Amino acid sequence: MAEARFSGKLAIQQRVLTPYRAAFFDALAGACQGGLSVCAGLPRPGESIATTDRLLVAQYRFVNNRHLLGGPLYFCSQAGLPAWLEDWDPDVLIVEANPRYLATPAAVRWMKSRGRPVLGWGLGAPPLSGPLAGLRRARRLSFLKQFDALLTYSQRGASEYASLRFPNGRIFVAPNAAAARPSGALPARPAGFAGRPSLLFVGRLQARKRLDLLLQACAALPETLRPRLVVVGEGPERAALEGLAKTIYPAAEFPGAKHGAELAPYFLAADLFVLPGTGGLAVQEAMSFGLPVIMGQGDGTNDDLVRPPSGTMPGNGWQLPPDDPSALRETLQTALSDVTRLRRMGAESYRIVAEEINLEKMVGVFIEAIGQVSKAGRIPFST
Repeated sequence: MAEARFSGKLAIQQRVLTPYRAAFFDALAGACQGGLSVCAGLPRPGESIATTDRLLVAQYRFVNNRHLLGGPLYFCSQAGLPAWLEDWDPDVLIVEANPRYLATPAAVRWMKSRGRPVLGWGLGAPPLSGPLAGLRRARRLSFLKQFDALLTYSQRGASEYASLRFPNGRIFVAPNAAAARPSGALPARPAGFAGRPSLLFVGRLQARKRLDLLLQACAALPETLRPRLVVVGEGPERAALEGLAKTIYPAAEFPGAKHGAELAPYFLAADLFVLPGTGGLAVQEAMSFGLPVIMGQGDGTNDDLVRPPSGTMPGNGWQLPPDDPSALRETLQTALSDVTRLRRMGAESYRIVAEEINLEKMVGVFIEAIGQVSKAGRIPFST
């Protein structure tokens, strides 16, 4: 069966364009007969967000981001959005569903004045608290009712939007994919550990990854379960982590940054992928090599990706509460104490990225959402 395509021109607004998202935009552009233009700018100084201006299929339009205030009062102004829309003249617009982006309402009005649909793309709408919660909720509702549909990364995000009475039929879950479905077979691994079990981390070495907790947890394991720990990557925390490892876990290895095909031997040699903190784009790649995963709890985007064992379901990993060294140690001990279960969980990781969460599936959900808002009338938003 031929894959669905969008016959018109698509535009997507982003605050910044990150390298890991480029592959998705290029794949989505390939499914848009009229093409895709992505508009984005630069992050705030000190955010440590990598950006790119390189897209192979989609078009890129730089816009000047003006960052206003900070913390809970942060706002971003993208004054170049109207000119970009005039030049590209899209049939459908997708914007980040973030009320802090001040130019978004004007972009929505530009599209609506021409009878063209706009979709919001966001993490969800978690409950608000504090003295201004009522005002912020009213502002959120007013912002969301602009959109003809919402795209979100997770079932949790979809439930949060639905709780605001956004129509269920216009909420689409496109799991956050950073890699294509695996092209090869599930890698074969021995029934038992080849010596010590092997733990792997791949990513940028920064404080939010909480690799200090991983070193402490490995050191606290029983001697028979203490693993070979391989930390692949570079970053501002490398020197501090190597110093800590010399003190409490000298068996840890720091081979530096590796990319592309260089990573394959590390994934194939590992028994378990561990990310104690947040972020971690390598998780899906690890899963494509049949690795179970231990990962810190996040904003809901990992709920559908990392699934704990339940009943007869093997699951493919565990999510950790934030900043809890004992939980990490206990989870590592549980994971490493049953090799047979660990292999089953690795097979489930592979199945998830092969069948459910990959770039191809993400593109398909976007095209489905675009198609529905393009051909159907708007469902009223009730409050």
